[in-house]
Parts: sequence; structure tokens; C-alpha cells
Amino acid sequence: MASDVISFARGAPSADILPAEAVREAAATALAEDWQRALSYGTGRGHPGLAEWIAELHGIDAERVMVTNGSMEAASLLFQHTLEPGDRVIVEQPTYDRTLLLFRRAGVELVPVPLESDGVDVEAFEKALAGGPVKLAHIIPNFHNPAGCTLSVEKRERLVQLAAEHGFLIFEDDPYRLVRFGGEERPTMLSLDQADRVIHASSFSKTVSPGVRIGYLAGPADGIARLAKRANETYISPNMLAESIVWELCRSGGLERNVEFVNGALRDRRDALVEALREHLPEAEFVVPEGGYFLWLTLNEDADTPALLEAAKDEGVSFVAGPDFLIEGGRNALRLSFASVPPERIGQGVARIARALERQRAGAAA
Repeated sequence: MASDVISFARGAPSADILPAEAVREAAATALAEDWQRALSYGTGRGHPGLAEWIAELHGIDAERVMVTNGSMEAASLLFQHTLEPGDRVIVEQPTYDRTLLLFRRAGVELVPVPLESDGVDVEAFEKALAGGPVKLAHIIPNFHNPAGCTLSVEKRERLVQLAAEHGFLIFEDDPYRLVRFGGEERPTMLSLDQADRVIHASSFSKTVSPGVRIGYLAGPADGIARLAKRANETYISPNMLAESIVWELCRSGGLERNVEFVNGALRDRRDALVEALREHLPEAEFVVPEGGYFLWLTLNEDADTPALLEAAKDEGVSFVAGPDFLIEGGRNALRLSFASVPPERIGQGVARIARALERQRAGAAA
């Protein structure tokens, strides 16, 4: 394997776009002005100042928000509280692999619904509803991980309508909403919900840094109260020091400045990746993402991406093979994260994947 590995595998920004100085300044201010709260236990709802800022962002009351140790912990709490073994849960295909793992641990019946270029296939979604009662639908609306697509406004409205009619919950998993560098902003399904059927989740991992481990849930007040009580019983309170630092970034304008910087850097990386794919892998089909971290490639039917991954490692490049994100299939697909690779290395990385693919096909033909 080459010593200088180029990794498109991790959904995390490279160190050169992490806001070290802004976080350092926010930490100093938090410890000077909010130290009693930052260094004490809180409640299951998390830091009240940060919860209020999040509520204002969404135009809702603060009692409808709880702050957690990352959005994956929020998802785990929700699933443990809401789901029972055998419940039918609609999942997009492909979808985030860690969420699939949580669902499998919960023992639910996964009902796959395919994605289109503008989000979940609503006709297939309605057919899934006709197959029996659904407890929850997991939807990633913006800059999908791994597919890169964004759910259209019309589909958001229809899903919210279906949830009200059929009585299932929508888990709106939206950590990339602010990581936008193209297209128009769409309304959240939370903002469209009049029947208390949407639980919205997001994270500061993508807008501050993965290391802060701060996420949140927003939804119906009574449901959030129950989840906050479960959180308090489980871990007393989330990390109040980290939440105080993030709150300082939010209220000082540091978050907004960092989002602007990061989105510019990610736009450059996405553009470099799209250009390199069109040059080195012209067979690949993909949606050009308007934000987020990821691009999903579909290669010709003869491609075998798990095997390609092993060949690619010998070339000094890595990615995540498609089957990791699907209940079944995906052997000719793969996910590339452009967040983790500086733009000047992206072309070289894609060229390595193309060489590995050519070598794999030559070996199969021999």
C-alpha cells in the first residue's frame, strides 16, 4: 500500500478547516462568563442558553428542544424510547450506516424505500405504508449521507401530510442543513408539521467540529420532555462545558463566520471532485451535492466496489463501498467524502481509484 494514503472514507473535515482559534477564544469567554453553569451538572435538556438559541433558529419555543452529546446519541435515545422489536421502520436506500446499525440493534423490521435525485421516492414510500402500519420513517433531507441529494419542497410537504394521516413519526436527520454552498434553502419538515409527527435532529459537529460532540433534538414539547427525562436518568446531563463553548460561538457570531469559511472550502473541494470524476471516471453517475460532505457514485454493473476497495488500498486511496449503506445491493456503488481531502489532492485520489478499477477489470478479464 502507498504510504501517502488519500482517504475519501471519513465524514469529517481535514484539520486545516477546523476553527481552533475561534474555539479557543470561545472557551476562554465561556470559562470567564459562564463558568458556574459550564462546570456543573445540568439537566437532561442541556444548556438552557444553547437550547434557547437553537429554538430561535427554528422559530419554536425552547421547551421543544433538548441538547445532547452528538446527534447519534439523540437518535439512540429516540429509538430506545420509541421503538419496539418488530416495529416497521421506513429507511431510505441508501442511508447512513450508523443509523442502520441502531435500527438493527433495536430489532425493528426495516422497510427500504429508494432514493431519487430529489430525495426519497414518494410513490414507493406510499406503497410501503400500504404494506402495514409504520412506526417511524428515517429521512435525511439535506445533502444526504451518503447519496448527496436534497429532498424537494413538494416531497417534504407530502411526507409531513402522510405522517399526519397514518400516524407515524418522521425522524428528520438533518446535520448538514447549514453546510450549504449551492441551491435554495428548503423549509424543515419540523416547520411544516402541524400534527406533532416530526422529530428533528441536528448537530454542531459539521459547523464547529466533530470533537465538540454537541447535537440536539427538536419536536413536540411533551415528547421532548419525556426524552429529556430519559436522558437525565441515563447520564444526568450532557457535556455542559462543551455546550457552553458552542453557545458562546453561536451568540458571538463565531459560528456564522466559521460556517461561511467552511462552506467556501467545501465548495472548492466538491468542485475539484466533480471535475476529477468527469476526467478520470466518466462512467460514474452521481448527483452533484449542493452542500454537505458526500458524493455517491454508481459505476457500471460489472463493478464490485468491496473488491475495488481492496485494490484501491494498494494504490493508496480509500473510500466506503456501497453495500455498507444498503440493506441489500450496492456492489457497484461507493461513497466519497470530499470534506477530508484538500482540493489539491482530490484529482490524484480519483486517478488512483480509476487505476484500481482498471486493474481490477483487467484481472477479471484475464
